[in-house]
Amino acid sequence: MAPVLTSPLVSTQWLADHIGADELVVLDASVMTDGVGTAMQWQGARDAYEQHGHVPGARYADLVDDFSAPDTALPFTRPSAERFESAARAVGVTNTSTVVVYDDSVGEWAARLWWIFRAFGFDHVAVLDGGFSKWRDEGRPVRVGPLRHGGTAPSAEPFLAGEERPFWADHDRVLRAVRGEEPAAVVLAAPPSVLGRDHPGVVPGSTPITTDDVIDPETNTLRRRAALAEVFAPVLDADEIVTYCGVGSAACVDALALTVLGHDRVKVYDGSLAEWWRLEPDMVAS
Repeated sequence: MAPVLTSPLVSTQWLADHIGADELVVLDASVMTDGVGTAMQWQGARDAYEQHGHVPGARYADLVDDFSAPDTALPFTRPSAERFESAARAVGVTNTSTVVVYDDSVGEWAARLWWIFRAFGFDHVAVLDGGFSKWRDEGRPVRVGPLRHGGTAPSAEPFLAGEERPFWADHDRVLRAVRGEEPAAVVLAAPPSVLGRDHPGVVPGSTPITTDDVIDPETNTLRRRAALAEVFAPVLDADEIVTYCGVGSAACVDALALTVLGHDRVKVYDGSLAEWWRLEPDMVAS
């Protein structure tokens, strides 16, 4: 029987207690980044997964290519249901799996993959609170080198995505919020260190609640519920909250935190600033 999840988050101790359990799939969703703002570039982190280590038994999930739509003008565009199904099968996920996702950063890539799974109706998924850095810093076992099958274990069982849920905001939805035609609290999740000092302006009317506000720097975990409630207090009363960042990754950390707080009307602006800057160069706020 697959382990049962009771929260969008699992602790490092929970994962240590359940490693090797039937139908538990652990995914490393790390992404390598270089640069800031409009000059930022991304690439898969499979080499780091193999050479620098990973949680024993974890499989590498490539967000740059496999879990994103190919040949699009924007990075990290969410995949189609068919592409998602194929990528999930390739890392051994079935409809009866319990999935735990982590990364080697502040959790933005893990949170994005978690959001993608949930958007396609798969709820047996959680983020490892604190990620690989907390796991490693606690002296827990780390495996170096590839797994068999090149780090993947394709599932022989079918995996079918559910009907896609309304978890995403598009450009028009954000524009309606900015114009006041369909109110929503618009939240910027990207910290200044990622956007850089010379970036174009952000979406007008945004409330900045960044990963620096949400993640405890000492533990790399989400802050406690009371602290999160205080951080998100300016927007918690909104009927709908739209989160965004540069490419829709840090936005998913805010979406994760809001889910922990019980807010169930959250959308992630998938195109985020990469799209906004391209389509609305004159409608920006500093």
